[in-house]
Amino acid sequence: IVVSSLTTGTILSMTSHHWLLAWMGLELNTLAIIPTISTKHHPRSTEAAMKYFLTQAAASAMILFSSTTNAWTTGTWDITQMTNTPSNIILTIALMMKLGLVPLHFWLPEVLQGSTMLTALIITTWQKLAPMALIYMTINNLSPTILLLMALMSAMVGGWSGMNQTQTRKIMAYSSIAHLGWMMAVASIATNIMTMTLLLYLTMTSTMFCSLILSKSKTIQDTTTTWTTSPMLTTITMLILLSLGGLPPLTGFLPKWLILEKLISQNLTPLMTLMVLSSLLSLFFYLRLTYSTTLTLSPNNTKTTYKWRFKPMTNTLPLILLTSISLFLMPILPTIIY
Repeated sequence: IVVSSLTTGTILSMTSHHWLLAWMGLELNTLAIIPTISTKHHPRSTEAAMKYFLTQAAASAMILFSSTTNAWTTGTWDITQMTNTPSNIILTIALMMKLGLVPLHFWLPEVLQGSTMLTALIITTWQKLAPMALIYMTINNLSPTILLLMALMSAMVGGWSGMNQTQTRKIMAYSSIAHLGWMMAVASIATNIMTMTLLLYLTMTSTMFCSLILSKSKTIQDTTTTWTTSPMLTTITMLILLSLGGLPPLTGFLPKWLILEKLISQNLTPLMTLMVLSSLLSLFFYLRLTYSTTLTLSPNNTKTTYKWRFKPMTNTLPLILLTSISLFLMPILPTIIY
């Protein structure tokens, strides 16, 4: 019931043209994810569920308020006909709150830290689809100044804050904030590049979470013993992290390259420079994770060199399918552009 409600809510929001239907979809989505977050009967997961509920309910209320005021002034509930300026500003802020962009990002790392790895994967991937679809539909009416300002702040804060973390879920949360910042930077200029960046972000994040689930790595310290589980997994994790960091010949470089090109063509060179510098901050904590995973042997005696190996219960098929997309999509760049 929970999974079907989660799916239905997102699809309802993505396919509706009426604001009330979109709002209903978002609410259904929120109500479905809350029991998923609080499945572990632990104070931290309950706290995470409460934080998620409060922020998402506040954002949904703001969306409803902006659509109501727009309908009051223009007489239409159509999503694409948002012509009232105050409504557009409120809607922009509400959608940024839904996604977790700076300065409305404080809930995301806390919620991810309080939930399981699988739930964190759902929150950082599936839960971004409905708000991004609404942004795609209303982008002509949203405030580009607010979008670009929040994009820059998200890219910078995502880099700065992630440097200080030791928990892999929090690192992935700040990575998500930084990537969403890059998407918002190009949203008002080229929606096709925004969509492509979103799809690649979803793929790379899913792959990363699959490898973390497989190696049971909850902290940076845990990643130092990944090689005892599977040496091949450490290599894959290293390459995925470098792809997330946006290094060239890997997939992650593709969206960054196209976004920077678009920003330069719009004479947004100062913004582009700051975005590049902020990606350097993100690259630092990806490299730190890479270093601890592949180049570090934790101090241990002979007995702990090999972990106990039972029959693996985790399904490795998603990791196999997603890895190739997350690493080797760069050569099809001409196909994407033309």
